[in-house]
Amino acid sequence: MRKLLFLSLLIGIVLPACAVSGTQEPGQSDSAGKTDKAGEAPAGGTERSYPELVDITPSTGISFEHLSSPEQKYIVESMSGGVALIDYDRDGWPDIYFTNAQSVEMALNGKKARSALYHNNHDGTFTDVTEKAGVGYPCWAQGAVVGDYNNDGLPDLLVTCFGGAVLYRNNGDGTFTDVTKSAGLGGDTGWTTGAAFGDYDGDGWVDLFLSHYVDFRLDDVPVFGSKPTCKYLGIEVQCGPAGLKGSPDNLFHNNKDGTFTDVSKKAGVSDPEGRYGLTAIWSDFDNDGKLDLFVANDAGPNFLYQGDGRGKFTEAGFTSGVAYSENGAPQANMGVALGDYLHNGRMSVLISHFDNQYAALYRNDGGMSFTDVSTPSGVAKSTRGYVQWGDAFVDFKNDGWPDVLIVSGHVYPQMDLVPQAARYREPMVLLLNQRNGTFKDISKQAGAAIQIPRVSRGMAVGDLFNDGKLEAVIENLVGLPIILRPEGGARNHWISFELEGVKSNRLALNARVRATAGLLVQLGEATSGGSYLSQNDLRIHFGLSEHERVDKAEVMWPDGKVELLTNLAADRFYLVREGSGVVSSKPPEAEKARQP
Repeated sequence: MRKLLFLSLLIGIVLPACAVSGTQEPGQSDSAGKTDKAGEAPAGGTERSYPELVDITPSTGISFEHLSSPEQKYIVESMSGGVALIDYDRDGWPDIYFTNAQSVEMALNGKKARSALYHNNHDGTFTDVTEKAGVGYPCWAQGAVVGDYNNDGLPDLLVTCFGGAVLYRNNGDGTFTDVTKSAGLGGDTGWTTGAAFGDYDGDGWVDLFLSHYVDFRLDDVPVFGSKPTCKYLGIEVQCGPAGLKGSPDNLFHNNKDGTFTDVSKKAGVSDPEGRYGLTAIWSDFDNDGKLDLFVANDAGPNFLYQGDGRGKFTEAGFTSGVAYSENGAPQANMGVALGDYLHNGRMSVLISHFDNQYAALYRNDGGMSFTDVSTPSGVAKSTRGYVQWGDAFVDFKNDGWPDVLIVSGHVYPQMDLVPQAARYREPMVLLLNQRNGTFKDISKQAGAAIQIPRVSRGMAVGDLFNDGKLEAVIENLVGLPIILRPEGGARNHWISFELEGVKSNRLALNARVRATAGLLVQLGEATSGGSYLSQNDLRIHFGLSEHERVDKAEVMWPDGKVELLTNLAADRFYLVREGSGVVSSKPPEAEKARQP
């Protein structure tokens, strides 16, 4: 009786709030799995209407090529290749930064590898501005992310390295200054891989998390094929990460004066046991208004740190269900993508893995609880047998339902010597969101470009040409990068939001937008990091299918305040400033702007 009374009281408290607001959990849609009429999927929902993903790299003027050792005898030679989209000159057009890495032989001989920054020329082409910008030789580079560490409104660039990290301050005149030491980051000399900026304590200034991989030293390199852990399928290969010592992680608190303080141990995210950390990303996974931190650990359980909003974290990877696979086994966790693929108002997690596994999809069930739905969703079946890296929930067709793109490429060139085994070069995988919690492999229906085997690593997604279409920029460990552009298919509507913090951090990292167009309700978030050691466009893009307007867009700023925008025309870019609403809006650029 007491239990029934308690439940009655609880219902009495909760239900009126829902009735007044007319909404479900923040971002939740009542349209998941619905059809328009007579059981037919809404427009743009089948592979027959899917656009072709075309490799347009030759027309862009990009000539960057990642260096690669032919034999890849050492693990440090096979993990680089993050790519970042960064509008460094604030002209409204995403520019591209490619990381590069030496080989062990080059490093021992004092030779460096040149990373590259390409400026977007607004006409479909890019110009190499690396020398002018001063970002060509940061280090033995691994990945790159974007954040405004000094809150001056200019995006800064953080490059992770075999040997620490390099922080480039954006000077606002097309150049950058290396402020690593003056910012208090010079003491990190480990193999830094993932990075993510995020304001975990809500003071309006972004903090910085750095994950670390293997404790690898050039003066003590593991000998190729020397141990049982240096063999795969009976052949000699590079050693690691299994059998090698891992490295702890670091969280740096922003002191609001251009410097950072290491608070890793105090915050509870130092990883004292030294797991093999790769990609990291901040998000509010339980929708409680406090930032949490996800860290993908190679060959071990993942971390999901639940934040209390005041600087303390509790490791909840195991209890939340994201530490291990559905069978309770640790996996080779590498790339991380977040997305509300179900329209339930919660960020689910997609993780890329090694060839004897499959990509893992963890459905966010709310309350810091996840379910591994890799098998029932169809993701497992479609991703077995590939070594996969950069990944993204991406709506190439603009129908409002994000699909999945994952890039692949092995770590062992020696695989080509093994009959009936995976190859060194591998194709991408494209999975169609079927709007009912499942995905369908349509890789062979989306054009020849994604079927060509490559050795890919990082991937970043954004609207490069400001025409309402999303492109994917893929950095390959071997050879030239690829820019994939959707061509053809259904001509659906879209909308894009650029957010500018005032009280919140200036780039509005981890701000969210919930866009409602009829029954279509979507959730997007501006995040630093993710994919595989890469950085997506910070603008939040929504496909709208046949909807010509967004009825309402709720901007959820990092400080918890919600700003309501109503009756927004589709097919436009909106700049939203915290506390001021829409401060500018513009239509897409002319299609001729990207013609070669």
